Amino acid sequence: MRFDTIITDGNIVDGTGKQEPFVADIGIQDDQIAAIGDLAAAETPRRISVNGQVVCPGFVDVHVHSEVSLLGGRDQFAAVSQGVTTHLAAPDGFGWAPLPPEQAKELWHYTQFAYGDAELPLNWQTPDAYLSMFDGRIPANLYPQVPHCAVRIGAMGWDPRPATPDELKAMEQTTREWLEAGACCLCLGLDYQPSANADLHELVYLSKIAASYDAIYAAHIRYRILGRKQAWEETLEIAQRAGIPVHISHERVDDEAADILERVEKEQIDLTFESYLYPAGMTHLAMMLPMEFQTGAPADMLAHLEDPVVREKSVTYLRAELRDGSQIVGYNRSGRFIGMTLAEAAESEGKSNEEFAFDLICEEAAIETFVMPWATPPEENERILNQTANHPRMMIASDGVYNIPHPHPRSYGCFVQYLGKFVRERQLVSLKEAIYKMSGFPAERFRLHDRGRISQGLAADIVVFDPETVADRSTWFDPVQSPVGVNWVFVNGVSVVEDGNVTGQLPGRVLRQRR
Repeated sequence: MRFDTIITDGNIVDGTGKQEPFVADIGIQDDQIAAIGDLAAAETPRRISVNGQVVCPGFVDVHVHSEVSLLGGRDQFAAVSQGVTTHLAAPDGFGWAPLPPEQAKELWHYTQFAYGDAELPLNWQTPDAYLSMFDGRIPANLYPQVPHCAVRIGAMGWDPRPATPDELKAMEQTTREWLEAGACCLCLGLDYQPSANADLHELVYLSKIAASYDAIYAAHIRYRILGRKQAWEETLEIAQRAGIPVHISHERVDDEAADILERVEKEQIDLTFESYLYPAGMTHLAMMLPMEFQTGAPADMLAHLEDPVVREKSVTYLRAELRDGSQIVGYNRSGRFIGMTLAEAAESEGKSNEEFAFDLICEEAAIETFVMPWATPPEENERILNQTANHPRMMIASDGVYNIPHPHPRSYGCFVQYLGKFVRERQLVSLKEAIYKMSGFPAERFRLHDRGRISQGLAADIVVFDPETVADRSTWFDPVQSPVGVNWVFVNGVSVVEDGNVTGQLPGRVLRQRR
């Protein structure tokens, strides 16, 4: 036997969540795991002894704003350095194809808060044209989802109303184009424009199309429009009416969610969710405005905000939303106030928190991003995170935002934090279960049949880490910090991290759901 690479003396955690760790060698040939066992007699030009470290499948991040950063820049290797070998595209339904250039530019303006200052062609007339941009240029794999925002804009623009039958047919056509291009999921951001304007009929209609391709439904649900409990219930209704598995983005198991999850279990609803396990989110301030003032294309929304009556109503609304001003400035078009809290920035301008926030939205053309701490007390946050960490329906996903000056620490630390804090330190979840929640579980859920497990014949996406030292170093005020303890990462059989150092290799591929 001969292999390109042999990893020896590893403690293999196979990603299924069932099998106990076992010691064996792994032989890699081309882009596959070719053998598992005692390979001491096999030939290879490269034999890597990992001395009992954990060897596991590459992690699958099902909600991450990384498409642009994978192409280059400071954060190109931020995720792969913590073991993420596959990223799902179009989180929150964000995507810019297939759209005419003017509409794509409008949607890029709207979503830029999550992608930073990048130059893109924004002229992709088919899903395949868009996906071809990534060939040979990325260090990890990219797996497409159907970007509902682009689907809706292409059919009916930014109009805040229900779709007509003809518009639904146009959305169906674009949804099918994406599914036939290999998309694994219908993905939506129902607090973001224009997805927020989709009624239940539209969501069920498109979900039935997705279900016919064995795709699933994943959404940032309508927290701000319906309230959390009703937003969950709407998702359950979609699951039942469309006959589709559903997945809820960036959630946590507090008492309210626990009650709903009991109903999910009792009624055997096919639902999963993901969490990044930090007590703060990240989004733009524009989302804090009353929903009626968020509608329309960015230029239309900004023009509307010039109305003094709109300003007065918005400032009053923001006063309650922004509370103590603990939000941290992560990014804006001009680069002002980066790393400051909202309260600090407002004080420097001699304004109240809410006045500063409203003015910043207008001055920055609604291109701004903030870390948004939860409103609950710290001790309650820890209780919620702990009971989220081991929930059987939860998988790990970062919701990472990259290529901005001051990202959320989850971008650099989400996966390794889970291993260091919740597995090693708090012992809330076993190592095999934790690996499953980062690899096998998301791969199964999102129909990624050749990844997520260490098994002969599957893709050689492999992570080697030291369970005694693996940890995140990112903090709220110093977030751009690489993790420790992740020593080797292979993507399609090619090492992108060696002895803890990035190699610069770009073996990532566009993956497509096999149907």
